Amino acid sequence: MLSLDPLGPAWDCPLASKDLEEEEGPWGGGAGLPPPGCFSGSWRHDVGLDCKGSLEEAEARAWTVYHYSLLQSCLQQAGLPETQDRSQVPRTGCPGAEVTLCILGSPSTFLSVLLEGGVQSPGNMLLCLSPAWLMKVPAPGQPGESALLVSKAVSFYPGGLTFLDDFVPPRRATYFLAGLGLGPGRGREAAELARDLTCPTGASAELARLLEDRLLTRRLLAQQGGVAVPATLAFTYKPPALLRVGDASPGLRLVELSGKEGQETLVKEEVEAFLHSEALGDALQVAVKLSGWRWRGRQALRLYSRKELGTVVDMVLALLEKLEEEESVLVEAVCPPARLPFPGSPPPGPELAVRICAVVCRTQGDRPLLSKVVCSVGREDRPLRHRSSLPQTLEAALAAVLALEAGLSAEQRGGRRARTDFLGVDFALTVADRALTPVALELNGGLCLEACGALEGLWAAQRSQPAAREAAAAPLVETMLRRSAHCLMEGKQLLLIGAGGVSKKFVWEAARDYGLKLHLVESDPNHFASQLVQTFIHFDVTEHRRDEENARLLAELVRARGLQLDGCFSYWDDCLVLTALLCQELGLPCSPPAAMRLAKQKSCTQLHLLRCHGPPWPAPSLHAVPCCPLESEADVERAVRQVPLPGVMKLEFGAGAVGVRLVEDAPQCHEHFSRITRDLQGEADHPGIGLGWGNAMLLMEFIEGTEHDVDLVVYGGRLLAAFVSDNGPTRLPGFTETAACMPTGLAPEQEAQLVQAAFRCCLGCGLLDGVFNVELKLTRAGPKLIEINPRMGGFYLRDWILELYGVDLLLAAAMVACGLRPALPSHPRARGHLVGVMCLASQHLQALSSTASRETLQALHDQGLLRFNLLEEVLVPGEYEEPYCSVACAGPSLAEARLRLLGLCQGLGIDGPHYPVAHFLSHFK
Repeated sequence: MLSLDPLGPAWDCPLASKDLEEEEGPWGGGAGLPPPGCFSGSWRHDVGLDCKGSLEEAEARAWTVYHYSLLQSCLQQAGLPETQDRSQVPRTGCPGAEVTLCILGSPSTFLSVLLEGGVQSPGNMLLCLSPAWLMKVPAPGQPGESALLVSKAVSFYPGGLTFLDDFVPPRRATYFLAGLGLGPGRGREAAELARDLTCPTGASAELARLLEDRLLTRRLLAQQGGVAVPATLAFTYKPPALLRVGDASPGLRLVELSGKEGQETLVKEEVEAFLHSEALGDALQVAVKLSGWRWRGRQALRLYSRKELGTVVDMVLALLEKLEEEESVLVEAVCPPARLPFPGSPPPGPELAVRICAVVCRTQGDRPLLSKVVCSVGREDRPLRHRSSLPQTLEAALAAVLALEAGLSAEQRGGRRARTDFLGVDFALTVADRALTPVALELNGGLCLEACGALEGLWAAQRSQPAAREAAAAPLVETMLRRSAHCLMEGKQLLLIGAGGVSKKFVWEAARDYGLKLHLVESDPNHFASQLVQTFIHFDVTEHRRDEENARLLAELVRARGLQLDGCFSYWDDCLVLTALLCQELGLPCSPPAAMRLAKQKSCTQLHLLRCHGPPWPAPSLHAVPCCPLESEADVERAVRQVPLPGVMKLEFGAGAVGVRLVEDAPQCHEHFSRITRDLQGEADHPGIGLGWGNAMLLMEFIEGTEHDVDLVVYGGRLLAAFVSDNGPTRLPGFTETAACMPTGLAPEQEAQLVQAAFRCCLGCGLLDGVFNVELKLTRAGPKLIEINPRMGGFYLRDWILELYGVDLLLAAAMVACGLRPALPSHPRARGHLVGVMCLASQHLQALSSTASRETLQALHDQGLLRFNLLEEVLVPGEYEEPYCSVACAGPSLAEARLRLLGLCQGLGIDGPHYPVAHFLSHFK
């Protein structure tokens, strides 16, 4: 988030030495007793605010009581219930295994984050009202770093429910965010707690010192973000290294002083030149202020006419005496407010002044997301400040300014895990060259977030307002959860069964980024991944009729090598049953082998679900489709009498739609059965599609409707997340995928039907833990099951979900495999739309060898013009082919992404008479 208190007139804040010595920080004050609260309410005061094993002095205790009352007042104003004290019965939990999002700071500043955290991760968003409720302990094996333990906190739940809890044993924080300060009082304690932690931190005193230095951040905004800033003259004494490097910025003049005395002549010359420069534009006034961490919230503000040269010089010289190293005195233009008539006042009466406040959050891939923009409106002749004006909505755009941290060392950031996960910026709305222009004034920590929360509180109070308004803190909470997941999984030892092909190359990069320790079991002794893992076990996993025996042999190999595993999983269709059996042998978490077998064999899946009539209702049987297994010609003859035609014939254990075909009558059924029996007899005929299980087939009824994929994250039989994508029409009589879009274009009710159908089918088969891909059709009678893939979605799905939602299915699967509940937002929101088409060697050989070559597509991907997912290594046409690659375009809307993709396919030669891309995208209008 980015923020600042705009300039006020001289009469509003006279400059005095007393003003300069007061400190006001994120805790609402510095040293001494808290300010008198204007709290009125009927909440209980006899609550257990003391923390066992830690005694607070009277002054610190007064602050704890103050912040508890402030929290109750905030909850009361939001129409939420009072905090319930259940500290007499400590929470036990699973220390070290839970997501624990901890905030130490003022309840009013962070209330929106706390409430949103209670929705997205119930019971895991904790507010500490005192540093005494936290404790740092040395982290084993990580010299110089500490784990942060939470002994007491206020826990947040959906509906604004809060509880005062003790934790025995203490919970280990997986994410820490604190209100910071370097002065005396609680801000300094918070800064010390945040330094050098093993868990991710969303701020540090070191980063805040940089980002809240007006001079440094203004140059950063002007140079890297292309954001307009006020014309500024800065006198700096021994400036920080970051200000000594880099090019000058337009409108920013930096004068480095050799000392704080004897500067009268230099100051007068520079101020005179600045007051007469064109850089000030139409500004009639300048402000004089101190810049540096020490002066945040501690100084009054004086405004002067550009004509008052002597007075401005005298003020600058007076402030120079107060400078320490790396601090500055600023003379800056006061941006003239936009000329907007004040309603009800005849000209030339007072006019409106507008201050814009924006919140920016770091999201997946360290990309900034403009979360919310609000503005305050008031009279031009009155100061507009945070907490002294009501926020209102305003649409705007903001370029992010997070690149600064990339060049900082861990020490400069305040720890290896310290990052700035949210920023706030305040703008003044002014006129430049006869156009309305937002001018960035200052970066800040919590005031902009607080302003957005206040606006959301206004909406909440108005019960008739739609509940769909997105909280400004939502992306920040998603980032907290994502970084918590990384923290929980770093260093985990995982056994991976089956490496997969080129389409799974992302696994090895992700494992490195997450700090996972992978041990691989793979049939190919020369697989490239054998050099990318901690341990490589060469073992033939292709003969699945021996899975039970192989599971026992692999368990012996694991024990013989002394591997201390946290989990075992697979994303490769062929190895899912073997993985479940091996987990059973090793006592590791996994869905039962029987459930995996049931989901793996397609006819068994359907026939089992047809018998699941409930309760509860609706039962899975509503989604199952009649089918018949085929192992011989006699089975085919029987099946055509039992299953209505037209039907679909497919391999029982197949993958990638290889060998799937629409059959209209009995002769076509016999013909296709004979062809598959002849052509696809074993693993060597088409590796990786399940022929190690045999080539048995099934005939199922063909159902009309649109096809969809639902990717689920399930833990302990509970649905944690679901992602729905739409598929385009296939090229009958085959069923190879042609096109897809995400998120779904379906109505919310239809999307919910698909999600619940997929979830109920998984539960009906006994799939209680894992990441699953369910293929369904949406018919006039509701969702109908095509098949369940008891692993994360293949092709492009993991990449698209990560790009759009910031959720990594691979990491979620790894967490479930370790017995950890995945740290996921409860309602992930897509950050745009993706529409893609598949490219086939049989249809695009010429284009894929020329205009749409692998190198060309990768270059376009690197430029951000498309998303390219390579699915096959070799470009060889064949009757039983799988897609070679997926090419997709992004857009702010489904229609725009679709049009971009269509134009791209026409330009690259992917579209053509035999592969009409417009037809395949027709479902996505």
